[in-house]
Amino acid sequence: MAADRFIPYRKKDIIEMCLLELKFEHVVASSFRQFCHLLSNSLHVEYHQIVESLKNDYAPFDPNADTQPLAPYTLEQKAQCQADFAENFAKVLNAANFEKITEQDLQDALTEESLFKVRLEVEFDDFEQVVFYRRGESQLTETITSLFGLRKQTINFTNYDRVAVFITFKDKEHFARKNKALMGFEPGSTIVKLFQNVPKADLEMLFPNSEVRMRPIDKAFIGASAVVGGAVVLVTKLGASLVLLAALLAFWLGWRAESVEMTQQHVITFALGLGVFAGFIFKEWSKFKNRKIKFMKALSDNLYFKNLDNNAGVFHTLVDAAEEEDFKEVVLAYSFLLNNPEGLTAQALDEQIEAWFQEHYQCVLDFEISDALDKLKRLQLTEVKQGVYHAVALAQAKKILDAHWDNLANY
Repeated sequence: MAADRFIPYRKKDIIEMCLLELKFEHVVASSFRQFCHLLSNSLHVEYHQIVESLKNDYAPFDPNADTQPLAPYTLEQKAQCQADFAENFAKVLNAANFEKITEQDLQDALTEESLFKVRLEVEFDDFEQVVFYRRGESQLTETITSLFGLRKQTINFTNYDRVAVFITFKDKEHFARKNKALMGFEPGSTIVKLFQNVPKADLEMLFPNSEVRMRPIDKAFIGASAVVGGAVVLVTKLGASLVLLAALLAFWLGWRAESVEMTQQHVITFALGLGVFAGFIFKEWSKFKNRKIKFMKALSDNLYFKNLDNNAGVFHTLVDAAEEEDFKEVVLAYSFLLNNPEGLTAQALDEQIEAWFQEHYQCVLDFEISDALDKLKRLQLTEVKQGVYHAVALAQAKKILDAHWDNLANY
């Protein structure tokens, strides 16, 4: 399994880790904290602008909007907003160190058996666009019980800590052609959802139109029960009546010479038997429906506890995560360069940070060195000489960030 880009520590903890573990001899802790405060404020303002852009571009498709537009959106405007939102949303997810889930992973999820013993079907034809992203991949073990707890099976599975879902529905004409009832969504709308702790084999349960289907083993279990029960009912309740009815039919068809007398008592008995058999059929049908309802409840219960956010709330959460990841990457890269006055190449810096995490915190990660150095250069916090990066002195770095802050609203 490939190392994750996500840094699994809060930015406050990263500051303390840098101060305690790297042991800057020439850096005062209070001064370094001031630098981090200025950096955090600068990044926050930048990401606030991204949030505003996402809100504006998402407005035409927001299914939870409680405001009204000044004028109806044209098709061209909607298309432009859709394209801009998708582009910026992908950038935010990348900055938050999410990875795109491939088409093959989604196909695997549809073929693998669910951990929750629920079989789902998804109509992909209802979607204009489907994109899944995940962050934090781990291998977990769980014990599954069956046969009323008599059988226990230990399974290993791939689990995603966070999964972001971006889905756009097709227009009204599509659903009108299919004569399909709308279940809680608006045609043409875009839904964005964020989930936690999702097994890879259960990705299909995150689709908004997934429908519960009976597994072959469940159908076999219910079918076998119905066949045995039906046979018992036929023999015990309708046996004599069926024999009499067969004899009467044979007489009518000329297969039997001896006449058959059908008394009122026989008719009443036969009618009562049919009533019992009809009741048995209804009972078995109810059993099937109740089992399906049980599966639907299992699905909804799991989604309830796995859902973190929906629609506009999702990109607020993800923008905050992206801002934190950017901050942590910049602070780590700057700290290690500050701790190496002679400078480091990009590869050496990357290897030092990854080795430090693994040695001190038993954390294996793929540090985003290119992103970190790009941000340092953009913020003018590093100097590059023949491929070797040097950190700007801490006092000078604070002045640069302070000037950047002062010029944010320089009209």
